[in-house]
Amino acid sequence: MNDKAMKKRRPEIKWMIAAGIIGALAIAAGAFGAHGMEGKVSARAISALDTGSNYALLHAIALLGVAALYEKSPRFLEPAAWAFVIGIFLFSGSLIVFGLTDTTAHLWITPLGGLAFMVGWGIVAWAGTRVTK
Repeated sequence: MNDKAMKKRRPEIKWMIAAGIIGALAIAAGAFGAHGMEGKVSARAISALDTGSNYALLHAIALLGVAALYEKSPRFLEPAAWAFVIGIFLFSGSLIVFGLTDTTAHLWITPLGGLAFMVGWGIVAWAGTRVTK
């Protein structure tokens, strides 16, 4: 079986790839905030950038967990992974943009990202009650 066929059969691979990309971007955002933004934006913006990058990294690790457990409950873990990705873009993304620009007009979407994170974790918990193998 070639690599293309293997990737088609194993949907958890996309979550491994997403975790790697998101993790790398989270590290880059955090490093840039710590070393490149001081004195250019407010301390509150730098703190938000730090929070956003930390939550993105944490949920990149959660995506790795979803990928590792995917076969046990794909019906539930697929939506959990999507909820984490949506949360990363809305919650972490909005805080990182604030950290880079010091503008707050878009921060109304941050709580929606937090809600997506909570939904994702709730689905993971629910999936745990449904595993039979």
